[in-house]
Amino acid sequence: MQRQFVASAYVFSEERTLLIYHRKLQKWLCPGGHVDPNELPSEAALREVLEETGLEVELLSEEHLWVDNWNATSFPRPYLCLLEEIPAYGTQPAHQHIDFVYISRPVRGQITLNDAETDGLRWFTLEEVSALTNETEIFAETKSAIHSIFDLLYGNKNGLAKKTQLKNWSNPSLSLA
Repeated sequence: MQRQFVASAYVFSEERTLLIYHRKLQKWLCPGGHVDPNELPSEAALREVLEETGLEVELLSEEHLWVDNWNATSFPRPYLCLLEEIPAYGTQPAHQHIDFVYISRPVRGQITLNDAETDGLRWFTLEEVSALTNETEIFAETKSAIHSIFDLLYGNKNGLAKKTQLKNWSNPSLSLA
């Protein structure tokens, strides 16, 4: 089975996440798409979010060690990596996506629906995501990832914010919530 590299990014702001309605899969997903030749997964995630939403975003960096030398340089590490089963569509056979999944927040731009790429675009609260029907409106792993990221960014179910996690944004003067 053929495997293709893709990158995606969950966009979070004001305790909401921005999802696109994927035309082929007919599900709410985070923005994302194929990694172009000679493109890093992090660059692909930034590009795909911009193309699909009109927003420029920054990625949450969770690198254990940042390297910046002449012979090796770190790039943002994804929050999650997935091997996804993609069903046949039209003349394209079933295949797999190796997905580098990032967490991001908007830094500039205006929400713009790209109807060439998606059939919808909207902000969801955690409660609204939870109300979506698994495998009909949203994939179960998408919903699980959103719950996990909400907990990471905004705290546990008791509403205790984990502010220490937010220090890893590249520009700490920007407020996520």
